[in-house]
Formats: sequence, C-alpha cells, structure tokens
Amino acid sequence: MEFIYVAITAVVFAAVGGAAGYWARKAAEANKLGEAETKAKEIIAEAKEKAAAVLLEQKNDEKERRKEIDALEQRILHREEVLDKKLTDLSAEETKVRAREDTAKAKEEAATRKEAEIDGKLEKIGGLTLAQAREEIVRRAKEDRSQDLAQAIQKIDRENREEVEKRAADIITVALQRYARGHVAEMTTTMFPLKDEDLKGKIIGREGRNIRALERATGVEFIIDEAPDAIIISSFDPFRREVARLALDKLVKDGRIQPAKIEEFVEQAKAELAKRTQEIGEAAAQDLGIFDLPKELVQLVGRLHFRTSFGQNVLVHSTEMAYIAEMMARELGLNAEVAKKGALLHDIGKAIDHEVEGTHVELGIKLLKKYNIAEPVIEAMQSHHDDYPYARPEAYVVTAADVLSAARPGARRGTLENYVKRLADLEKIAGEFAGVKSAYAIAAGRELRVFVIPEKVDDFRALELAREIANKIQTDLKYPGEIKVNVIREMRAVEYAR
Repeated sequence: MEFIYVAITAVVFAAVGGAAGYWARKAAEANKLGEAETKAKEIIAEAKEKAAAVLLEQKNDEKERRKEIDALEQRILHREEVLDKKLTDLSAEETKVRAREDTAKAKEEAATRKEAEIDGKLEKIGGLTLAQAREEIVRRAKEDRSQDLAQAIQKIDRENREEVEKRAADIITVALQRYARGHVAEMTTTMFPLKDEDLKGKIIGREGRNIRALERATGVEFIIDEAPDAIIISSFDPFRREVARLALDKLVKDGRIQPAKIEEFVEQAKAELAKRTQEIGEAAAQDLGIFDLPKELVQLVGRLHFRTSFGQNVLVHSTEMAYIAEMMARELGLNAEVAKKGALLHDIGKAIDHEVEGTHVELGIKLLKKYNIAEPVIEAMQSHHDDYPYARPEAYVVTAADVLSAARPGARRGTLENYVKRLADLEKIAGEFAGVKSAYAIAAGRELRVFVIPEKVDDFRALELAREIANKIQTDLKYPGEIKVNVIREMRAVEYAR
C-alpha cells in the first residue's frame, strides 16, 4: 500500500510540475512577442521619418534643377536671337558684296573693250601689231643700253671676283697661321748608337752570320764601319728601319747575339711596333677630336707614321691637312667634321699599298667602305688627286688642304720620293715571280736580295730566277749603274727531341 501511495504522489507532483512549466513558457513567449512588436513599431516609425526627409530633399533638388534648366533655356533663347540677327546682317552684307562684284565686272568688261579699241586704233596708226610694237621697243632699248649693260656686268663680275679671291686668301691665310708648325723631311737611314765599339764584332758574328741573319729577317742594310760608336740602318721603308732598330736594341740589351735570338727578337719587335702603331693612331685621332673610328682603321692611321710621301711623313701630312680643312670648312659654313675626317683618311690606302695591288686612292675607298665610314667622308677624300668627280663642297676643301700642306716650303723632297719609288719598284718586280717569299732592295738600290721558298724553287730554278729577274729589271726600270740580283735559297730541317 505504501508503494502505491508513493507512486500516486509522484504522478501528482509530476503533473503539477509539467503544468507549471508550460504556463511559465507561455508567459515568457508572450513577453518576448510584446517586445518584438514594440521594436518593429519603432523601426517602422524611424523608416517613415527617413523616407519623409529623403522625399523632402528630393523635392528641394528638383526645384533647384528646374531653376537651372529655366536659366539655361533663357540663355539659349537669347543666343538664338543674337544668331538670327547676325544671319540677317550677313545676308544684307552678302547682297551688297554681290552688287559690288557685279559693278566691278561691268567696269572690267568696259575697260577691256576700251583697251581693245585703243590697241586697234594704235595698230591702224602705226601699222604694227601690239606684239610687234613691244618687240621693237625692247630691241631699241637693247641697242641703246647694250654697251652700258656690258660695262655694268663687267664691273660687277670684276668686283665679285676680287671679293671672292680676297675672301679665299683670307681663309687660307688664317688657317695656315692658326696651324703653324715646322717640317722635318724623312731620311732613309737611322743611326743606332753603341756604348762600346767592340759590340760591332758581336753584331757581325763569325764570318758575318749574325749580320746576314739580321738583314735577312728585317730587310734592311746595316752599315757598320761608316760611323764610330754607331751602326747605320739603311732602308727606304721607315717601318722596316724601326723594326730593325727595336730588334737590334733588344739584342744588345740581351747580349746573346746569334741567329736564333735574332729571329725571336725581330718577331717581338714587329709585335711591339704593331702595338705602337695602334697607340700612334689613337693619339692622332684624339688630338683631332675624332673618336668614332673603328679600331682597325685607327691602327692603319698609325701605320702612316712609318710612310713618307716625297720625304714628308704621311701621318704628319694627314693631321696637318685635317686641322687646315676643319678651319677652312668652318669659315665657309661647310660640314667641318666631314672635311676633317676626309683629310685625315685621304691617304689611308698608303698604309697597305705595299701589300695590295691598286692606287692608294682606290685602296682607301675600299678600306673606308669595308669599315662602314659614312659616304660623305668617302666623297670628301676620293677627289684629292682628281681621280673622281667632286661630289660635295667638302671635297674641294680637302683637295685645297692637301695642296697647302704639300706645297709649303721644305715640306717635300721630290728627288727622295723618286729614289724611294725606284726601290719599291725593284721589290715589286721580284715579288711577281712564283716561288718568291720576300724581296729586299738594299745598298741604295744597288742590290736586290730575293728569298725563295725552298720547297717550290730548287737550286737550278734559283739560277734561272736570278737571270729572269735581272732581265725584267733591265726591261722595266731606268737606273744608273748596275743592280746585283741575289737569289737566296735556304733549306732548314727542324725536329724536336721529346
């Protein structure tokens, strides 16, 4: 019974608790619903206030835009009225202009008719047409004034010529005065001083083998006994003389003077001189303010230092020309840069004319085209011997500078140039034969030493070659005395022990 009582009691309490919880939840939900409705009403009220404010603002903006549109319409209407008035005025002015044109045309037609009537009356009176009358007037004027016209033309021509000659003389004089320098004619010998006279014996060597090796390697002649404490190096080619001088200087400093060392030092001297020519060319170009020449062309410019023309150093001549041509071009209002480069490079072909067939002008043009030198510079230099037409004014300036530099007193020696040309012709004749390795004219042109390739020329052919070269010289050249043709065939066998 107690168990049943407890169970009934528990059921009653559970039912009462559940009912209490249900009504509590209902009360909470009703409270939340009330708060939500209040919040919603507040939001709606706030939205209505904002909407009313926006609507009021839009109405105000609409009023402002309407005022602006009304003002713009008033301005447009005013402009239309002004334009209508101007159009009316233009129409009236156009009517007046047309009336004036019609009046002018009528007057012109009347004048033309009147002129025709007068011309007709004059032709009837004089018996000549208008064209014939004009020709007659011109003919009589020419007859009356021909002598006066001729005298006036002669006077003008004379004054212009005198003025041109005076101007040209002023330009040349100023250019030469601004570039004033001395002239040193190049000789054909170089003096090599010796500290000790006994060195001459070492240089000559046993049975002359050292001196022969030196002459064979350098292509110059060594004169031992003509000057005390000195050796004279003789050659018409300054480049060879300088190679020989450098090689001899190295041999004397080294002390081991023998054929093997001679060949080694000669090759070193050639390499050193090649470097020097580059430096000489760069210095000449920099002095002139020319910085855009290719490196190969600058080295050829440097080689001109070792070339002469009628005893005048070609590089000195070219740089002098460049200064003079630049000054003359500036005075004449021409392209000074083109004139200066054309003058510096005008004899560039002489740097290789011993090695390649052709005149120095043709070789120079080919070199400049090869290294992409500007066409105006080529046109400026190609006419300095009148081989090509004068394509531009700067060409006349370059030619004038060439004449001025060459014609200055003491600049050149014609006899020396003829002597150098004869020696060069001697070597050229020998070089034309097959199998010839090199040829050197020595002893002032009295001896021609010809070195042949032993694999191509045997001993019997060497004898024939000497006779053929001698006959060719007799046929082609004019010279005093006799020339000794010395053909040298040297066979070397070289092997290395390892």
